[in-house]
Amino acid sequence: MAMKIDKDCCTACGECASVCPTGAISPAKGVYKIDPAICTECEGEADEPQCMNTCPDGCIDYLSA
Repeated sequence: MAMKIDKDCCTACGECASVCPTGAISPAKGVYKIDPAICTECEGEADEPQCMNTCPDGCIDYLSA
């Protein structure tokens, strides 16, 4: 699975991208997006997804299957 950013909530602060260990988060059309092919939910790096913990607006959640 991977994480997703709610584009309607994202303020493009960039906090999530700075903590992503795989580089899966990048700017896109004025907000940020997560590439699900690269996102590992920080497995092997941290106990939980760092982007979700870092987002000041709570815009990041698990991608639905």
